[in-house]
Amino acid sequence: MANIAAHPLLVAPIGASLWKLAAPTTAVMIAQTFVAIAETFIFGRLGTEALAGFALVFPLMMMMTMMAAGGMGGGVAAAMARAMGAGRRDDARALVLHSLVLGTVLALLFTLLAWTVAPSLYRLLGGEGRVQEHALTYSNVLFSGAILIWANFFLSSLLRGGGDAATPGRYMLISSVAQVPLSYVLALGVGDWPGIGMAGPAISSLVTSAVSALLQARALWGGKLGFVPAIGGIGLQGRLFWDILRVGLIASFSAFTANLTAMLVTGLVGRFGVAALAGYGIGVRLEFMLVPLAFGIGSGLTTLVGVAAGASDWQRAVRAAWIGSLVAGLGIGAFGWTVALLPEGWARLFTNDPDVVAATVSYITRVAPFYCLFGVGMTLSFASQGAGRMKAPFAAGIARLLVATLGGWFAVEQLGWGLEGVFTAIAVGMIVFGGLIAGPLLVHPWRGRA
Repeated sequence: MANIAAHPLLVAPIGASLWKLAAPTTAVMIAQTFVAIAETFIFGRLGTEALAGFALVFPLMMMMTMMAAGGMGGGVAAAMARAMGAGRRDDARALVLHSLVLGTVLALLFTLLAWTVAPSLYRLLGGEGRVQEHALTYSNVLFSGAILIWANFFLSSLLRGGGDAATPGRYMLISSVAQVPLSYVLALGVGDWPGIGMAGPAISSLVTSAVSALLQARALWGGKLGFVPAIGGIGLQGRLFWDILRVGLIASFSAFTANLTAMLVTGLVGRFGVAALAGYGIGVRLEFMLVPLAFGIGSGLTTLVGVAAGASDWQRAVRAAWIGSLVAGLGIGAFGWTVALLPEGWARLFTNDPDVVAATVSYITRVAPFYCLFGVGMTLSFASQGAGRMKAPFAAGIARLLVATLGGWFAVEQLGWGLEGVFTAIAVGMIVFGGLIAGPLLVHPWRGRA
């Protein structure tokens, strides 16, 4: 029982512990939600073609962000939490180096993909002419500095996994607040300076990520988790990489399927014209803005469940997972239902083009009512990272991909439902996603391995 007393998260009340872990990250994610709204407004000021160009890049950008923060980043946080819960302090120190090495490799991979594959991808999704030019301008700048984004999220994951969510929350909140005015000035200019257009928000994202990463590194090496990370004098160990990857790979694949779903659906929507693509970009932006809200609570569950799993306290792990996921489902559901009642008002925050507004309203009224199930599924997926039990999230991601994409194609080609059919398939996919993650945990709660 020595390990059970070793970490305060094993004995503190679950509600209070989840609040302590989730509140700082949720505050950051709410701030980043407003950043997302503000940047969509900025792209709208640059014109419909710029808005459509950003819609092409958005799925790939979100794929990288979800992998860095919630996929591989979740694997990093879960590995650190299990090491701390089990009292393996030397492993916790060494995990910092292993995480940073892994993050560097993955960042360079995304940079390479952006330089080689992305242009063809954007064309396949319907980008041409000025829309394609805007997409490439934003994409090339952002992904060239991908290493800064990965470092920012991995350092945050290390601190959160060790039980300190306040430090990364504070620094990332500051950087989020600074990002909006910097993006506005760089994109649209100030005074007689006209700005640099699409490249502006990308540069703003990289600069604020770099500052946040440096501040978090200083805190980590200052002993914020009760130890100084080991960098020199240790060899890289396969078992520590695997401790991250056995969760991170499946979690990243789940993020990949989520964003592949968005890409393929974008391709379906692109067949209906630029206005439909721009409207979908505004609508789907709302969905992806809720991912950070789910991440705020989910990241707390990764740590809380991971520490309990490291100490083999599975009853506490399951109880924490349900408490967090139900809170997320209610909160995100309330947001979705509110927007679904006022869809045109939401659309007109970003554009006055009547065709774009109509497409946005069509998306929101069909999909937003089911955000509650999306919230439950997402937060339980993060809890599964802490538990190291990723089969249900993996299956749910595949099912959502098939339902949304093949279902969307069937609705358009066979049923003749048009754009509304694509959006209906997205909603059904969301229902399937939440049900396939929550159902198995309800029937067969996590237990220790024999």
